[in-house]
Amino acid sequence: MLKAARLARRSWTACAVVALAVGMIPCGMAVAQSTGPLIYKPPPESKTSHVAEIRKDVNLVLVNATVTDPYGRLVTGLDQENFRVFEDGKEQEIMRFAEDDVPISIGMIFDVSGSMTDKIAKSRMAAVQFFKTANPADEFFLVDFADRAELATMFTSSIEELQNRLLFSAPKGMTALLDAVYLGMSEMKGARNARKALLIISDGGDNHSRYDYSDVKRFLRETDVQIYAIGIVDPDACDRTPEECAGPGFLQGLASMTGGRSFTVRNLDDLGDIATKISMELRNQYVLGYRPRNTKRDGKWRKIKVKIRPPRGLPPLTVYSRYGYYAPNP
Repeated sequence: MLKAARLARRSWTACAVVALAVGMIPCGMAVAQSTGPLIYKPPPESKTSHVAEIRKDVNLVLVNATVTDPYGRLVTGLDQENFRVFEDGKEQEIMRFAEDDVPISIGMIFDVSGSMTDKIAKSRMAAVQFFKTANPADEFFLVDFADRAELATMFTSSIEELQNRLLFSAPKGMTALLDAVYLGMSEMKGARNARKALLIISDGGDNHSRYDYSDVKRFLRETDVQIYAIGIVDPDACDRTPEECAGPGFLQGLASMTGGRSFTVRNLDDLGDIATKISMELRNQYVLGYRPRNTKRDGKWRKIKVKIRPPRGLPPLTVYSRYGYYAPNP
């Protein structure tokens, strides 16, 4: 059985070399293409779910990782041997590894400020598209924000409830984005799933929050919540306010520190596709678990770096993961 699997993998790799060289999809891979990205998959192998047992091991540091190719498409089907994890520059032994679609607790952070007036309809459609591509066991809550952030819907699995609440969001006022993210992370404390994520849909930076960037950054470092963001770019934003001009970079900063991603959208018709792409990324992540070599319980920040050893025949790959975590206190 193992010999057959090795032969299948060699065949996939050889074929991938030729196919990638001419811009084709490697043969022997299952390709998922709807309104979202392409997903590379080697021939399926028997696999059991290990995420539940990983989550029960409290001595492990868990890192969610997303891998993409040079075209930004997801790469799935990698093995544990393709990953290396470093903490404060020292390589760690990966003790657990999984690649499963497990239930996620997701908070939607939805901008209803005045600048969203001409973007609100298609933004609502993108949010609903995201909800509809979810795992049936997922749970969601909705935070909308303008002059202030409000919890519009508590955790629910009802897409209809979320959709109805979005319809009542009338754009007006200023943008309290940081307050909304802070509220979302606070609400996430009641999540029932181990995996957690926030999705921000907004067109600009913050101009009306009580919390500042350092407050939110500290909170993000203390939680294991990934942030994904869709930044809607207005070509004339930089002619109006510095906050709107800085919006995409602002969202990118929030997402990158958590191992998530931020997508900039210039054409409103692309919103639905991007929302679907994010949903697919959340379902195609790797979970890496390791026991830190540094066993000190000093409460200090520890940097994490995940590196990839691409399988032979594949181009250089990019990995997205969180930057680090705080060690436990005594």
